[in-house]
Amino acid sequence: METHVGLIGFGEAGSTFAIAGGWAGLCHVFDRKTDDPATRDAMLAAYAAAGVTGASALADVGSAAPLLMSLVTADQALAVAEQAAGLIAPGTLYCDMNSVAPQTKQAAARAIEAADGQYVDAAVMAPVYPARLSVPLLLSGGRADAAQARLAALGFTNSRIVGDAVGRASAIKMIRSVMVKGLEALTAECVLAAGAAGVLDEVLASLDASEKPRTWVERADYNLDRMLVHGLRRAVEMEEVVKTLDGLGTGAAMTRGTVARQRAIGALGVKVVPEGLAGKLECFSVIPAQAGIHLPTVEPVDRPEMDSRLRGNDDKAKVEL
Repeated sequence: METHVGLIGFGEAGSTFAIAGGWAGLCHVFDRKTDDPATRDAMLAAYAAAGVTGASALADVGSAAPLLMSLVTADQALAVAEQAAGLIAPGTLYCDMNSVAPQTKQAAARAIEAADGQYVDAAVMAPVYPARLSVPLLLSGGRADAAQARLAALGFTNSRIVGDAVGRASAIKMIRSVMVKGLEALTAECVLAAGAAGVLDEVLASLDASEKPRTWVERADYNLDRMLVHGLRRAVEMEEVVKTLDGLGTGAAMTRGTVARQRAIGALGVKVVPEGLAGKLECFSVIPAQAGIHLPTVEPVDRPEMDSRLRGNDDKAKVEL
């Protein structure tokens, strides 16, 4: 079954899907970056490379296909849904693939369904590259089955329906992100402190003893890479995780810290991420103040003094540790 699709947003996810699926001639796209003279030419070039039809307005996409896929930033997801609600044709499937809280998806669903659209909550459960159309998708909502069929026709091979309630798919993703993005933030906090203390090799080696098959050097390298590249976007997503946890009443203290750490590292603005953990750590020694990361300006604590602190020889040391 061939199907046409409208894409709202043409960043990494949208462009990857369109190219991998060979959607030339099947896909209309609107991305607000085409409204900005600074990014318009780049977006038009991206449309041409993928063979998709660029739209000059959201209305052109909303009326062009029976399936709309929203792939925008988390902070724009609800606003885009509300705008689309005033434009889509009745019966249009609106597949919201953005990383936002269940409450955000439910608010978006109310807007779309009030316009007689059919809203589907979709959660993208892994990086879209290199998985492309085999990326795991979770779907929920009353029309999840119809969306699954449309997505399969477009080439998606790994979708699963997890319930008929809008917000269920997103709840799974948001709560999983507490661990995934939280571990990234904890990794940064750990290796920065270990490097400042001059014990990085020892700390990572001790973690290796219980972490297989990926070594902690590899894990730290990978996690810092993700934060340097995607920290700002992930901070926005983690704000939605905070909202999710607040809604559950289970507390979000660590996740609030993850928001701050992801944003701080993303704000470094590193254009070319160095290879290897040592190279990535150098990023923090060059421009740490921009991101609120304060590295010591003195030599790391020497071993006798460190041992003294660890033994807790005085009350001050006990409090600090």
